[in-house]
Amino acid sequence: MKRCLCGLTAIILLAALGGCASAPTSSYRITAPFETEAPPRPAIHFDDAAHAEQMVLFAYGLLGTGYQFGGRNPEAGLDCSGMVSYIVEQVSGKRLPHNAAQIAAQTRPISRHALQPGDLVFFNTLNRPYSHMGIYLGEGRFIHAPNSRGKVRIEQLANRYFANRFDGARTLQPDS
Repeated sequence: MKRCLCGLTAIILLAALGGCASAPTSSYRITAPFETEAPPRPAIHFDDAAHAEQMVLFAYGLLGTGYQFGGRNPEAGLDCSGMVSYIVEQVSGKRLPHNAAQIAAQTRPISRHALQPGDLVFFNTLNRPYSHMGIYLGEGRFIHAPNSRGKVRIEQLANRYFANRFDGARTLQPDS
């Protein structure tokens, strides 16, 4: 009887391990922030209006930082959402997700004409909404971590590439 139980235990253990090694059967689909099934989270916002200005100043200090997909700190490199979430956390202590679409879903939308320095700009660069982002600096410029071939740099919103892919603007300023 004991031998039978050991064999049964081994079969169950192998089946469980095999399940961990196999690909998941359900498909995962990246959706726009408004198509999520989870209830919307309250908007993340700054507690101090000066944080937006501090964010811009901090971002200037990251110019030239190398790109690293998934990067969330300047020493290892930054990607677009990693750069924004890193700056927001350093300036305000607020922790944003490390995903542009999730950040868009958790921040308050504003019109392009209402953009102020420290607001967030979003772009559709991978044929899906909110796939890239940066921080608006003012005067039609924004700072972002572009891709593996670039470093943190400043661009113009009017640049044809970004103008054609502009997906919206968001703010971390509280609703007044």
